[in-house]
Amino acid sequence: MNALPDPLDGDPAKDLERMNTVLSEWAARSAADSAALIDRFEELGYPVRGKSEDEIAEILRQPPTGNRRT
Repeated sequence: MNALPDPLDGDPAKDLERMNTVLSEWAARSAADSAALIDRFEELGYPVRGKSEDEIAEILRQPPTGNRRT
């Protein structure tokens, strides 16, 4: 899989979607080992507590659904 956008493909929306997928997977792997990161995602409105790494990645691909706490 080529994770980096290919500027020659001419489709910025696809590039953004690919980058979002890569970043959500990376963030999910990082969150699996970090209670502080889970707390931060929850504060941002992403309901990730108690979820698997795959579930977290899917949640992070979507806009936040919960109330954002500041």
